[in-house]
Amino acid sequence: MENNIVRELFGVGAHYGYTRTRRHPSTKPLLYGTKNRTDIIDLEKTVASLSKAQEVLATLGSTGKQVLFVGTKPEAKDAVKAAADSLGMPYVEIRWIGGTLTNDKQIKSRVALFEDLTDKQEKNELETITKTKKEKLLLERKIERLGRRFGGMTTMKGLPGALVVIDSREEAIAVTEANQMGIPVISLSNTDCDIKQVSYPVVGNDANKKSIEYFLGKVVEAYKGNK
Repeated sequence: MENNIVRELFGVGAHYGYTRTRRHPSTKPLLYGTKNRTDIIDLEKTVASLSKAQEVLATLGSTGKQVLFVGTKPEAKDAVKAAADSLGMPYVEIRWIGGTLTNDKQIKSRVALFEDLTDKQEKNELETITKTKKEKLLLERKIERLGRRFGGMTTMKGLPGALVVIDSREEAIAVTEANQMGIPVISLSNTDCDIKQVSYPVVGNDANKKSIEYFLGKVVEAYKGNK
């Protein structure tokens, strides 16, 4: 089974790290070697880390705890949204808003505003709260902005049981907030990431769509209890 997963990871290019000059020292023990100045990740160690992360996800799934998916870079955003939607979970795929975890009351109020305005828009009731066409247009633009920022958060019931992150370096603010709130972080992190900041780091290629999709597929499987 482990060998099969190693082959699958190899097939999606999960073994490709960054150049040695970009390497974070915390990832060095998880490397197989370096080829043409590019770090090669030890996929057997990646499999072991992935297995630990899946155990955590299986527990969260069995207890019905929510997981917040975070991945805002172009290679990750579509896969993050798809994985979250498949579980009915909240997600952030445009931009992390500071205070999402540490000031959740304010975030909840913005989400509630977005839901209220969206409901009015769907019922063609915006005319009742605006006086002119210009005011209505400005309100529609506001709804659009709120949707980009908070549209993926409408299913979040409270602080999540864990964060699933693509690229912990890119999403450093989210990781920091999770650490401050004692929320475990499960992350696909490449060799440029400080994995000491992550509760359950899975070191692998976080810049390749196939690698990202594979990791998220394993996350979804584990949460559903299909590991």
